Amino acid sequence: MKTVRLFQMELRRLLQSRLAWIVILLTALSPLAGLSLYKPASASTMLSLYLANPALAGGVVGGILFGVLAVFELDRTNRSRVDVLTDAAVSPLCMALIRLMALTASALLTLCVTALVWLPVSIHLIGSVFDGGDYVPAYLLFMGMGLLLGILAASSAYQFTRRADLSLVLFAAFAGLSLTVWADNWQLCWLNPCVWALSDDFSNLRIFRSVAYMRLTWLAALAGIWTLSYLCIRQYGKGILGSLACSARRVYRPAVAVLLLACSGTAYAAQPMVDHSNPDETVMSFYEIPYLEDVVCSGRTVQVHPDTSAGTVSGRAVYRFRNTSGQEQTVSLAVNPGYTVSSVRANGEDVPFSVGEYQEYNEAVLETAIPAEEMVELAVEYGGFPRENGNISVMQGGAEISAEYLCLENAELAPRLMNVLPDEAMYPTEVEITLPSHMIAIPFRDSDAEIISEQDGEATWRYTYNGTSGILYAGDYIRQDIEAGGITIQFYYGRKHQAVMEAAGAADAVRTVVDYCTEHYGPLSFSSGGTLKLIQSRVSGGGYATSGASLLDEADFTAANLGDPGKGAVPGEVMIHELVHQWWGLGNMFDTAGRSDPWSAEGLTVYTTYRIVKDLYGEEYAQENYVEKWRQAVEDYYLNFYVRNPEYLERLPEEKQLEITNNLTYVRQYCEMPLKILKAEELVGGAEAMDQILHSLFNRELDPAYPYLSYQDFLDACGLTEEELDLA
Repeated sequence: MKTVRLFQMELRRLLQSRLAWIVILLTALSPLAGLSLYKPASASTMLSLYLANPALAGGVVGGILFGVLAVFELDRTNRSRVDVLTDAAVSPLCMALIRLMALTASALLTLCVTALVWLPVSIHLIGSVFDGGDYVPAYLLFMGMGLLLGILAASSAYQFTRRADLSLVLFAAFAGLSLTVWADNWQLCWLNPCVWALSDDFSNLRIFRSVAYMRLTWLAALAGIWTLSYLCIRQYGKGILGSLACSARRVYRPAVAVLLLACSGTAYAAQPMVDHSNPDETVMSFYEIPYLEDVVCSGRTVQVHPDTSAGTVSGRAVYRFRNTSGQEQTVSLAVNPGYTVSSVRANGEDVPFSVGEYQEYNEAVLETAIPAEEMVELAVEYGGFPRENGNISVMQGGAEISAEYLCLENAELAPRLMNVLPDEAMYPTEVEITLPSHMIAIPFRDSDAEIISEQDGEATWRYTYNGTSGILYAGDYIRQDIEAGGITIQFYYGRKHQAVMEAAGAADAVRTVVDYCTEHYGPLSFSSGGTLKLIQSRVSGGGYATSGASLLDEADFTAANLGDPGKGAVPGEVMIHELVHQWWGLGNMFDTAGRSDPWSAEGLTVYTTYRIVKDLYGEEYAQENYVEKWRQAVEDYYLNFYVRNPEYLERLPEEKQLEITNNLTYVRQYCEMPLKILKAEELVGGAEAMDQILHSLFNRELDPAYPYLSYQDFLDACGLTEEELDLA
């Protein structure tokens, strides 16, 4: 009861402190920094811009502020020279625990106030895709845990040193490590979690789990360090070692510290989120595994059961082999490093197997023996929490498995054959996957999935294809069938995004783009059998295509992106811009442009959008909303101080250089390059002549060694030189 009463008194005293209220007020305002100054979540989704960034900024600023407050509060009695009196009245060990509790309670209060104050602001900024299920964990994990970790770190520093100045230096160095040296290591950046994007349309459980795991690992570590520093609190007039020896007499105290540190170390080493793939991505040793002679695969069957609440997968894959060697053979399969292989059976008998420790491109090798019998049926049972590629651990979230969305790629779907060739049927595969009944299964290829059974709120889907691996998307999708360009477009987008898509006229934009681009440039090479799936994925950083399917990154269709005036005057025109990338970007690839290079997929895409808009709304509208804006932006570009004086740009801090360079690159790719193409159009004889040139470029024979459409290819096709397109 005495401890409770002392805690109440200490909390009341803390909340009467002017410094405490300054810290609380500044922390409550700190999410403002995420809207302007500190934007670690780089994706253009609404939740990234207006939830992740403010919450992360609140965690960084608030964690530092509460760390400073903790040091000043712990040093208060020492500064006032009343520590001898207070230590005589209350045990310094008891008082340290009470102060920690009071600081934690004030941090909790601040978190609640901040979350409530920013709730209406977030709802307004995020719009129709706002979800309380993302808002609460974002502020709790990104911000709230940062405050607590800051308090623990600063308090530990003070209890070790008992000097405010030295404690602040140590705390500043610890926070600085997180913000600089450790910023790209998702496990070490304790203050600023690696969150590059939050999805608007689908769930974010995977990234929340990752941040929670990192936060809890550091919570155990800093709690252990704090407990150790707690043992070093000066008492009985003794120094740090004497106080430590005295406090450690009660064995449970050092035992708690050791246990917490051991738990933290174990959690760090055994993290389940990312794999340990070879960081040298030029090495592809798995592709060097020799194929078995006299062994072929005649087909396989896969049954997959995702657990959408736990984010795990369990499955059974059956492979049919014909072994004409007359000998036992060792088959190699690629599995996701997060999966555990529970059993391997050949023709109904258990056979030995092993999974190698070496990992490459998010895969490990499963080796197992098949008997000398001619016909062998190999059944592999596997499951677990899929890990993501450790080389891109700062961009976690792709392995999302939830009741709203999942993507199972290659070895995440089922073990992939590595050293067995197919027979003449080319790996016929049948896949069955059981999902919540509201989810739609979408194979990322030219085959379609159909429901074969429904029971207890779940549906089992089945589809077939040929190949050693495959990609499956599933989610709470809306499907629209659109007839355009002589094919049927199956357009899939997230249900939460329906209002945004309807406001942008998505179906009309798809129809317009496919009709126009097919007529002027030719049909897409990856449409198949008169159909093409356009699938909106969870934010992933880009799209890709295969036979019968093409991916659209959700970040391209957020309200923020659809309001980008550089891509179109209104949301419907930005939708057109993004869909044109199916031709210029996916249908024809462009090499990664340098910062000073205007040539990229964006130039031809913006030009094509202008041409479509010109056909739809007339030349005057297109001239006013496109060409004149390009010219104004380019004129401003050439008047820019840093363009005229590049030597001064090099003197700026690296972050400022990057910001300015990105802005200048945007103008060159989105404004200067379309003007150059428009000038080329005039020089080659008009729009029809340019259409013929672009048609020939789109349908050219690709060089496998360099399949990209280069600026020189464009100039050669136009019969022009680079100087002739100079805008000066």
